[in-house]
Amino acid sequence: MTGDRDRLQLRVEVAVVLLVTFGWSGLYALTQLVGYQLGAGVGATTVALNPVRSKLPVIDFTLMLLNALQLFAWAALALYLLRRSGITAAALGLGRLDGRGAARAALYGIGLAAAVGLPGLGLYALGRLLGVTANVEAASGGVPWWRIVAYLVVAVANAAAEEVVVVGYLTTRLQQLGRGAAATVLLSALLRGSYHLYQGFGAGLGNVVMGLVFGAAYLRWRKLWPLVVAHAVMDVTVYVGYAVLAPHLGVLS
Repeated sequence: MTGDRDRLQLRVEVAVVLLVTFGWSGLYALTQLVGYQLGAGVGATTVALNPVRSKLPVIDFTLMLLNALQLFAWAALALYLLRRSGITAAALGLGRLDGRGAARAALYGIGLAAAVGLPGLGLYALGRLLGVTANVEAASGGVPWWRIVAYLVVAVANAAAEEVVVVGYLTTRLQQLGRGAAATVLLSALLRGSYHLYQGFGAGLGNVVMGLVFGAAYLRWRKLWPLVVAHAVMDVTVYVGYAVLAPHLGVLS
């Protein structure tokens, strides 16, 4: 009976965590996608990942940092709940690193970013060509130094939140609930794809593929740091690269 009660509590916990984090984001993104299709269509839609939220630079900067703070809080919530059940950040593969460990995590992370990011750009281009992916503006408001700083912070926050919640936390809880490796990786990947649907069908599919790769890598390595590094590297490259190159390359405008 106790085992059944514990499993029920875990299911409730997972449902609540997802509904206040990326599960909610998935539902919101799906609704946005339906709206695109009922309107001009996703291919005719432009999506700003980091829109200008205020004409006042200090307010715009603050709002971007608050967005990052929310993401860090989502990661902290997942880590806190795991810690309460006896699972530390180190056990999750997110422990303190020495010099060699940091270098290994950086090397694996950069390699993973290249393996996923480069095909992802091709899939984005194909999605645009087929009209199933929105035009994505990764950066807005030019390239003042404070926006570059904000992009860096937001990129790290995205990486921390997504990899901790969607991979580390969800994988751990699903395994505790008796899900096998294949089901765990698939469910995590589908969740990742769902909250990117606001960018279109292509982005949703691309992120499912990314989720499959990241999930399989996590099960193999049991290290979360390389995934966080890979995600941060990809987001920094996209945000800062777009901000710097968009004014000079018409294809990005």
